[in-house]
This record gives sequence, C-alpha cells and structure tokens, in this order.
Amino acid sequence: MPWLIPRGLAAALALLLFLSAPARAQEYEALLPGLAGGFAQQAETVERLGLLGDPRAIPLLQAMADARLLRLADGSLAPQQGATPPEGATLIRINNRVRGALRGALGRLQLVSPDPAERSRAAEGILRNRSAADIPLIEAALAREAQPPIRARLELALGGARLASEDVAVRREGIAALGASASPEARGQLLAARAANAELLPDIEAAIAAIDRRLQLRRAAETVFQGLSLGSVLLLAALGLAITFGVMGVINMAHGEFVMLGAYTTVVVQELCRGIPELAPWSLPLAVPAAFLVTAAIGAAMERGLIRHLYGRPLETLLLTFGVGMILQQVVRLAFGAQNREVISPDWMMGTLLLPGGVAVTQNRLWIILFALAVLLACFAAIRLTRFGLEMRAVVQNRRIAATMGIRTGRVDAMTFAFGSGLAGLAGVALSQIDNVSPNLGTGYIIDSFMVVVFGGVGSLMGTLIGAFSLGLLNKVLEPYAGVVLAKVAVLVGIMLFIQRRPKGLFALKGRAADQ
Repeated sequence: MPWLIPRGLAAALALLLFLSAPARAQEYEALLPGLAGGFAQQAETVERLGLLGDPRAIPLLQAMADARLLRLADGSLAPQQGATPPEGATLIRINNRVRGALRGALGRLQLVSPDPAERSRAAEGILRNRSAADIPLIEAALAREAQPPIRARLELALGGARLASEDVAVRREGIAALGASASPEARGQLLAARAANAELLPDIEAAIAAIDRRLQLRRAAETVFQGLSLGSVLLLAALGLAITFGVMGVINMAHGEFVMLGAYTTVVVQELCRGIPELAPWSLPLAVPAAFLVTAAIGAAMERGLIRHLYGRPLETLLLTFGVGMILQQVVRLAFGAQNREVISPDWMMGTLLLPGGVAVTQNRLWIILFALAVLLACFAAIRLTRFGLEMRAVVQNRRIAATMGIRTGRVDAMTFAFGSGLAGLAGVALSQIDNVSPNLGTGYIIDSFMVVVFGGVGSLMGTLIGAFSLGLLNKVLEPYAGVVLAKVAVLVGIMLFIQRRPKGLFALKGRAADQ
C-alpha cells in the first residue's frame, strides 16, 4: 500500500516534529503581531502561518476572514465574542489579497485539525488550488491521516501539487500518482497538464489511458450492480406470479395490485409504529410478515370466492382478475388518497457503500438483492421441505391421483394462490424502499413479471431466478446506448424471438400446468 510508512521513517518524523515543536511555537508567537500590520504584511503573515502548520492559528485566521478579529488594548489578538467589542479594541480590516491568502492558509491548517470534517474540507481546498508549496504539508498530513476517504483526497491533492512543481522529476511522480487512481478528477488534471508538459506527454497519455481502463471497469461493475438490483426487483415481483400462473395456470392480472397492497401495508405498519418509540426502528421488519399475511388472506378469499369457478377458462380468468385489479386500485384511492405516500427507510438501509475499486452502491438496493435471494430460498424450502409443498407438487403432477390419495385439491389451490399473493406482498415491501407508494405502483411491473416467468419457464423457480437477473442485466447494458424505452422494446423483441425457438422457456415444467 502506498500510504503505509516504514516504522523507522515514522519514528524519525515523530522525533523531528517533537524537536521542532518549541521552535515552531516561538515562531508562531513572533508572527502574530503581523496580522495587525498593513495589508502586504498581513498577507505575508497569513501565508507564513499557513505554512507553519500550527493549529492554534485556525480560530484567529477564521475570525480574521469573518471580520471578527480584534486587536485589544494590550496589543494581543482575539476573536470578537459579543456584538460589542471591548473598550480600547480595534477591528482588524483586510483586503482581497489578504482574503485570498486566508483561504489558502486555512485550507492548509485545517489538515491538522482533529475534526475529520474540517480535514476533508481542507483536502478539497488544497485539491482545488494545487500549489507545489503544499507538497511537504500534504505529505505530513498523509503520514497522520487514518480516514480512507480523506486519504484518497489527499493523495489526489498530492499528485496535483507535484504536477504543479517546476522539477521535472517531481512532476513525473505526480503523473504516476494520478495515473494510479481511477478518479475522473485525476484524469481532468492530467488533461489540463498536457499543454504545459510537452516533454512529459507520453507519460501523461499513458496515465490517462490507465485511468480510462479503470473507469471502464468501474462503470462495468456499477452496470452489473444496477442490473442485479433491477433483477432482484423483477425476481420479487415475478415469484408470486410464477406460483399462480406457472403452477396453477391462472393468468392473474391483479398481481400488480397485490404488490401495491404489500407496499401500502408497509405504510400502515410504519404509521402504527411511529406512535410506539420502541417499535419505530423495527417497522420495516414487522411490515414483512404483515404484508405477506394481508395479501395472502386477500388472495385466498379471491381464489375461493371467484377464481375457483373459472379453472380451465383462461380468458374469463384474465378478464376477472383485471376487473379485480381495477377495484383494488379504487379501494386504495378511497382509503389512502391518490397522492404518493412516503415510507422512511431505516438508517441501516440508507447511504452509499463504497466497494473496492471505487464502485459506489446504494445500500437500500443492496439489501433488496439480499432480501430477494432470501425470499427465493424460503420459496424453495416451502415447496421442497413442507407438507404443503409436497401436496402442491402432487396436484401439479396429477390432480386426479392426488385427490384419490386423500389430498384436498381445493384447499391446495387456495393455499397456493394465497402463497403466490403473499409473495407479491413481499415484493411491495421491497419496492416501497425505492419507488413511490401509489395506487399505480404495481402496474409498471406486471408486464415485466410475465416476461420473466415466460422467459424462465412457466412454474420454474430456478427459471424465474435466471430470467429475472438476465433481463435486469440486459436492460441495464442496453439503456446507455438505446435509452430506457428502446431497451425495454429490444428485450421484449428478444424474448419473442426466444419463445419462437423455445416455447416452454429455459426450464419447462412437467405435469398438469405444462400441458395447459
């Protein structure tokens, strides 16, 4: 690692700082009267204080920049505390030249501040100014800095400061340091330095090419993450449909509305938990089982009351579920209004996570990916390891034989539809963290869900997994070139061509559903 310092060098630096501390303190005291002199003397004194690196100068220089520095009657300097200065005190005035010197000096001095926020601001200030005089100061700051984000900015500032040096060897070191990063800012510095460094042009071009390669890799990694993020959303939205449509053969056009009901259940749970401070941090985890149970109960009632009379009649089922979806949308509008509702994400889902290589990922989408995979594993476990899953698979394989074995096929149908509806509710919980909660929330995902199920294979959970992530990645790869709308059109056309060659999808289901 370039920022690790050998122990011997670190000890030498510490000893040097220890021995130089008294001399630095004396010089600091000797420089202070110059702040009350003429403008030229003030600017020179401010610059020398900035290079001295004594953090005691920060409050005085900051007060001077804010026009609050006073010269007291005894000749000492102090920031003005109240609205009225003490008797005999005079306000020290400055001009634009002194203000420029103050900005540079404060930027340098804040590098030694114990406050990480101040050190970060100082690093940004030095990065913008880029002066070769700052090289020793930045190197000393790097030797002390332990915060990785601040270190990265300091290393970038050090490269820029070296690039501003008159020494060709130092400039070559700066080019190498900037070329080792994957920062667009480093690339911009190198591009700006080409005209003034004709003798180093091959080195600069090589460094720019190295940065471009790293930036391409970073963009590719971010595209993959965005594709996986979209794929996880499609997976959650399509899992329930893979059960109801794939296993039962029911074209449920109200599936998007079940997703919407799961999101509104999250809103209700969060509002209830706000009145109980102990439960407020747990509102989202509590919304997961609540959304599943609410949508599963509505799905079971819908299957027992309506759909069971229409098995084997897919057109009538499609029209019925479409009408039920419209009714659910209007009920939600009457209950909650047509405006968007806000769901506040917990602290552990907010912010951006910086992965190795500078790849930035949003934490809420990362959690949704993990949640989608957890839901998929739970589905596998429910279907493969429970009695309900065994009975459901038996009914799918052969309904008549399953009935003769004592399996209540009507009960299995109701539980299967309820299970698929509950999975749609879980998708609504996840979508409430990244999308507006409105009565139309699920409408935008119903077509994509059908595409995932058809592409992966009707009734196949493994096909749903592969289909969701494949379509998510393909969409995000095409979007920079074709735009969002044309990318979706291209994916749809691709699926149509694929289905022409493979009508049953990637993984064909065997049994009753496959024959319908």
